[in-house]
Amino acid sequence: MPHHRYRPAHDRVALPLADRSWPSARLTEAPLWVPVDLRDGNQALAEPMDTTRKRRMFDLLVAMGFKEIEVGYPSASETDFGFVRHLAESGAVPDDVTVSVFTPARRDLIDRTVESVAGLPRTLVHLYTATAPVWRDVVLARSRAGLHAMILDAATHLMRRAEERPGADIRFEFSPEVFNLTEPDFVLEVCDSLTGLWEACADRPVVHNLPATVEIATPNVYADQIEYMHRHLARRDAVILSVHPHNDRGTGVACAELAVLAGAQRVEGCLFGNGERTGNVDLVTLALNLYAQGVNPMIDFSDIDAVREVVEHCNRLPVHPRHPYGGELVHTAFSGTHQDAISKGLARHAERAAAEGVPADALAWEVPYLPIDPGDIGRTYEEVIRINSQSGKGGIAHMLRSRYGLDLPSAMRPDFSREVQRVADATGRELSAEELWELFRATYLAPAGGGRVEMLSWSTAEPAPGAHEFSCVLRADGREYSGKGAGNGPLAALTDALRTAGVTVGILGYSEHSTAAGPDSPAVAYVRCQVAGASSDPVVAWGAGWDTSVLTASVRSVLAAVNRALGDRP
Repeated sequence: MPHHRYRPAHDRVALPLADRSWPSARLTEAPLWVPVDLRDGNQALAEPMDTTRKRRMFDLLVAMGFKEIEVGYPSASETDFGFVRHLAESGAVPDDVTVSVFTPARRDLIDRTVESVAGLPRTLVHLYTATAPVWRDVVLARSRAGLHAMILDAATHLMRRAEERPGADIRFEFSPEVFNLTEPDFVLEVCDSLTGLWEACADRPVVHNLPATVEIATPNVYADQIEYMHRHLARRDAVILSVHPHNDRGTGVACAELAVLAGAQRVEGCLFGNGERTGNVDLVTLALNLYAQGVNPMIDFSDIDAVREVVEHCNRLPVHPRHPYGGELVHTAFSGTHQDAISKGLARHAERAAAEGVPADALAWEVPYLPIDPGDIGRTYEEVIRINSQSGKGGIAHMLRSRYGLDLPSAMRPDFSREVQRVADATGRELSAEELWELFRATYLAPAGGGRVEMLSWSTAEPAPGAHEFSCVLRADGREYSGKGAGNGPLAALTDALRTAGVTVGILGYSEHSTAAGPDSPAVAYVRCQVAGASSDPVVAWGAGWDTSVLTASVRSVLAAVNRALGDRP
């Protein structure tokens, strides 16, 4: 491939910072998040949003807690202009939310933009122009001095137009587009001149937004550029330093995080990263990355599936199933080793919560493979483990336990896992919880009611402590037998009675439990038996029984194991 056609970032970008401090910084609080879905994200859509879709997106952003929202590019289209007017005239903007609008540094477009925001209580007018050398030469045909003069003229015109609206709260933002490819001294010169022109102060700061419009370097380079500006901007307390990373190299999230370490106070991006080319930085990932570190993201993601549904509807673009945090499959494990670790982790979490006497959702989260509790963002634990041909015994056991209250004995799990593997391999698809339960029922429960040995009637008695009797009428291979047995327990007496039909049973393991709370909840019994017929060698098999009576469940489990062991053999 012709790699020689491309220059490395260090040949294209001046890097004036040698004593960087951002690598030692820590993220301890959320920056100001500014969603640009309705402007930058909308510009990247093949089918731009109409007013109805824009309003649905706007209402979602407000409900999630965003306090500043970029709502459009009013001079670009009648749709965008009309939506800003809709917000102004409908009273849709809450008192604590600032609306941002975007405009190029041209007088006529500034006029149209200011016209659109009439009546809005709080507005941020976002002025931009490209400043990088290639853009100056190819697109704008201006020198540095000529471009600076053009920006100052536009910024002065914007300020005068705002002054014509006494009582209106209009603040200003400037973006030197393609900041990351612009000479740092030139960006500093332009930004400082606007800070002075707009008379910024701590009580009424200006926003200087420094975009990585096209990613061309590793994130540390962008962090160095941001720290340089953070250190050298004039009237620093009167400036909100903002960043707007794109994702051309796939490192937009890292760029934003390192930029905040380097001094940025504000981040512009989109939910799930929609935007031109490979997209804007993803605010969902950024915010929940902070959340996973114990930092309040200041945005409500408690129902992330509802957020995703609105975004997909408004953008008419799907969110990838593996998208961090919000994708349909990101909390789901198919791998057996992952499932086993997650299952054990969830069980340990519940045990710790019970031991400490606190709700499980209040306990510090420490579960393998799950960086955050899926329940915190509206996911259910039923989605965490799903079964296919790669799944292991731990995940299968977890699914049966969480959905149906079955706690399979450890020694039984490999046996059922082989049955699941056989079906999954044959079908080549995922098995639902319902299919898993039906497979368990057909494999271990159903044989009690159909097979070579049937129990037509039975009863037990304990004529003396520790002495049990079992009486029954059996049908074995089509012949009826009246059986009677004795033993030190009901199951021992049952196995003794089965000898009447020529069936020898040795119980190798047994356990039982209730499947739910309450006296009427079903019980399930599991038994592992060694079984030999009148003319067959011994076979070891598992069986299970299900009934509100523990004794009945136990009897059925033995019959199920017997019939599974005997199968169709004579």
